[in-house]
Amino acid sequence: MTSNCSFEATDRLMRSLELAIYVPVFFFGVLLNGAALLVFCVSLRKWTESTIYMSSLALMDLLLLALLPFKMHAAHHRWPAPLRPLCSALESFYFVGIYGSIYTIVCIAADRWVAICHPFKAKRLRSPRAALGACAAVWLLALAAIFPNMCRFRRGGPAPADFHCFHSFSPEGWRPAVIACVQAFGFLLPAGVLVGCSLSAVWTLRRSGQRSAQSRACVKIICSSLGAFLLPFTPSHVAIFLQFLVHQGQIEDCGHQTRISLFLQVALCLSNITCCLDALCYYFIAREARSSKQRRTSLSMKSHRRATSSTSEL
Repeated sequence: MTSNCSFEATDRLMRSLELAIYVPVFFFGVLLNGAALLVFCVSLRKWTESTIYMSSLALMDLLLLALLPFKMHAAHHRWPAPLRPLCSALESFYFVGIYGSIYTIVCIAADRWVAICHPFKAKRLRSPRAALGACAAVWLLALAAIFPNMCRFRRGGPAPADFHCFHSFSPEGWRPAVIACVQAFGFLLPAGVLVGCSLSAVWTLRRSGQRSAQSRACVKIICSSLGAFLLPFTPSHVAIFLQFLVHQGQIEDCGHQTRISLFLQVALCLSNITCCLDALCYYFIAREARSSKQRRTSLSMKSHRRATSSTSEL
């Protein structure tokens, strides 16, 4: 992209906005995700499909949150050239956290869809081992897809004396094939699967006429997962597509370019709120697990009382 537009005003504005967004996201995100792991690993103890997926999602979110201080530092400071390999590694882990979260949310939606829409097959398809395998596959695929490409997309041309990490990717990173893969496999495909599974599951629950607490909890989990995906990631991928049009020379007006640059940076900042939105899923999953545990305890106690009563009658 060749342009004589100045983006200094946008960059100055973003330095303040990034702090205003990242500081509360980091604080609440670490608090909520840390609490979620504590509940899933200590309080609930029993590993189910839902708790395994949620624990993996919390780890993805914590990975993303751990990199926010580096992003905040990079927004205000240029890094020396010898730190370029470290920068590429940090950027790689950042995108692993983003797209790993996306596909973990998709796994949660698919797991719920199988449980609700295909209950007989669910006994064969769903298990803690299968959930653990799916989470491991998401981590491995995200690492394999992102790490080999980040060094190539980092920057083109000779290495400058210093640079801004998390900014200024090379033109190779904006090639049509690359952006098509990001949009198709990073957003459109998971969005299609997530929306399809969510609508089908909710429709099945509504059609069955169930009004139980468990049914309502399932609907809340489905809706919270959908919101945790669409709210942060839709604007950011729309902005990526618009910036791609700028790099392709389809948008040449300076005013449009500066507004798109601002939209892209704000959208990418706000996409990190998924670390806090996921807490809604954690809450409903934990409450559902506790309710199931209480129901099992209650049924066990009732069975024990009936057995005791029958024995005394004899």
